[in-house]
Amino acid sequence: MSSYGWGPQDLTAPKARALREVAAEPGQVLEDAQSGWVGAVVRVEKSGGVHLVSLEDRRGKVRSFPLGFGFLFEGEPVNVVPPAPVAKAPVRQRTASGSVKVEGQRARVARASRIWVEGKHDAELVEKVWGDDLRVEGIVVEPLHGVDDLAAAVADFSPGPQRRLGILVDHLVPHSKEWRIAEAAMAVPAAAGNVLIVGHPYVDVWQAIKPSVIGRAQWPVVPRGTDWKTGILAGLGWPNRTQIDLADGWKRLLGSVNSYADLEPSLLGRVEEVIDFLTV
Repeated sequence: MSSYGWGPQDLTAPKARALREVAAEPGQVLEDAQSGWVGAVVRVEKSGGVHLVSLEDRRGKVRSFPLGFGFLFEGEPVNVVPPAPVAKAPVRQRTASGSVKVEGQRARVARASRIWVEGKHDAELVEKVWGDDLRVEGIVVEPLHGVDDLAAAVADFSPGPQRRLGILVDHLVPHSKEWRIAEAAMAVPAAAGNVLIVGHPYVDVWQAIKPSVIGRAQWPVVPRGTDWKTGILAGLGWPNRTQIDLADGWKRLLGSVNSYADLEPSLLGRVEEVIDFLTV
């Protein structure tokens, strides 16, 4: 050892300085030190297990280079790394009706208020599209199996501010039989302010389903005097001779409905109106 205190360890080379990492963010200007190519980052992609960065020069030409060492950023040698992944915003789940799905919420105890519809098919269609919403709100849908005695049914229900009725009627158009039935039901003394009767213009709720869901531009025309559902199935070329055929035809139609987008607006608006009326 010399008098100056040097030892063998002092003869080792100095450690290389770690290069600063720079993320290849879009628009970042980099220079490839070997080729002298200067350009702005336009994309980063993975090919054959290697990340490549594409740099666009001022003339609009693009070249790609492997990420890592060998780049200059503002004249400084740097280690270019992939950009940080963009955190995706959580996707808000939607119900079939298009409303935001309420996760983890148990069905509410049923209200005294009710939605009445004409028949079983109407009830099944409303349940399929609005069922999640109705359970959150505690609203029960009940089929009437016809509206001929609607005024008497409303009187028996004894509606009130905490016991409201929303009623959906098929073929509710001015001067129709259904229109007169609805007028009589609304004349029941307890109905004022506590009963809302709305309807769609179709002969049957089947027609409130867009024909496009089964690949048709429009529903078949049913000859006068022919049972409507039988005529529809016949026009579609589906079995139509028995009640089982009718039930299977409806099941096939209902199975084609996935969300509110498969229904006509004239039904959508009326059901939403009823739900709003009952939950105010």
